[in-house]
Amino acid sequence: MNKLDSELMLEQFLSKGHKQTDTEKDADVILFNTCSVRKHAEDKVYDNLRMLKPLKDKNPRLIIGLVGCMAEKEKANALDKIPFLDIVCGPNQEEAISDTIDEIIQTRSRIIKTGDGESAGKSPIRTLGSLSAYVLAMKGCNNFCSYCVVPYVRGKETSRPLGEIVNEAKMLSEKGAKEIILLGQCISSYADRGSKLSHLLKAVHEMVRIKRIRFVTSHPAYTTEDIFKAIKDLPKVCPHLHMPAQSGSDKILKAMNRKYTRGDYLKLAEKARGIVPGIEIASDFIVGFPGETEADFEDTASLIREVGFLNSFVFKYSSRPGTAADKMADDVPYKVKQERNKILLDIQGKISEEKNRLLVGKEVEILAEGRSKTNVMTQTGRTMQNHIVIFNSTDDLTGQLVKIKITSSTALSLRGELT
Repeated sequence: MNKLDSELMLEQFLSKGHKQTDTEKDADVILFNTCSVRKHAEDKVYDNLRMLKPLKDKNPRLIIGLVGCMAEKEKANALDKIPFLDIVCGPNQEEAISDTIDEIIQTRSRIIKTGDGESAGKSPIRTLGSLSAYVLAMKGCNNFCSYCVVPYVRGKETSRPLGEIVNEAKMLSEKGAKEIILLGQCISSYADRGSKLSHLLKAVHEMVRIKRIRFVTSHPAYTTEDIFKAIKDLPKVCPHLHMPAQSGSDKILKAMNRKYTRGDYLKLAEKARGIVPGIEIASDFIVGFPGETEADFEDTASLIREVGFLNSFVFKYSSRPGTAADKMADDVPYKVKQERNKILLDIQGKISEEKNRLLVGKEVEILAEGRSKTNVMTQTGRTMQNHIVIFNSTDDLTGQLVKIKITSSTALSLRGELT
């Protein structure tokens, strides 16, 4: 989501004749697009902002901005912490970021823009072509998981009109996109005047130039059978589901306000695999949530083994101000969180390694994504199930669907030869 937001902001500036530069010292405007999901991310942003003070001292007309979720959360506090900051702009105000910068240039004032934007729902400027193109299907979230700050900084759940999404995807396909990635904080609950996610997938599927379609992120409480049937019936829709479980303990899931049980999740994964043979599922997990005992943690470890995820992202719990969990005692010691984090990553690593090993000797189809930055002979791509594949070729096959025979594997990737 943040990557798409950054692309859309960049396109605003380019449409006005601005140019992008690779180094801070050559820039007139420097923006930090931020995330507030974890405290560590916020600390890192403030550290990076402070490092720009010598540049600001040397060039007082340099505009430095904090944008995104952290800006929405921090508001005026950010100006207090970084006295040379010029703009604080929340995610719902980014659609007019270039106009706000123009205002700062004219008035030399410091500006805070948070809350709902006036241009919400306006079709974004899309001029840049890319092989895999992100398209916003919906924004915000209504779930209020007890650990999550997203509903407070991204706002309420709002789905874009289906036709608007399809038109944007079509425009991107005409600019060279071969893969469309539909985005939403809880995309499985997409709804537009009777249309659901399955209808949206079918509409995008009908585009001739598009070769693949992905969607993220699926909340287990709203992921329904019609979505699985759409994946099965629509050949371009990738059989890959990013469906965060967060915990394998019913006690912790209830405290997280996740609206499903361990049993519900296991039945859902079984149903997905029953309807879509070969589908791969990825997940997210939080360790050290308030009240998590060793038994709760073991429930999570066993869930990972039982489902057999292709990969999992594991995070140490970090209290977020304003959330329901912030009122709970953060009673799991940091060292224990570190230990549990490593244990889950080790379990997942062994599962991923075994899954990838089963593909050695088999032929897979990948969408070639481009050459390596360090070796022009080496190229990478992904299978429909989201395995990363590395192969060699003298020809640049970027954007093509190619067949690869897998010759070796690791927990993270596959290596193969063109067939």
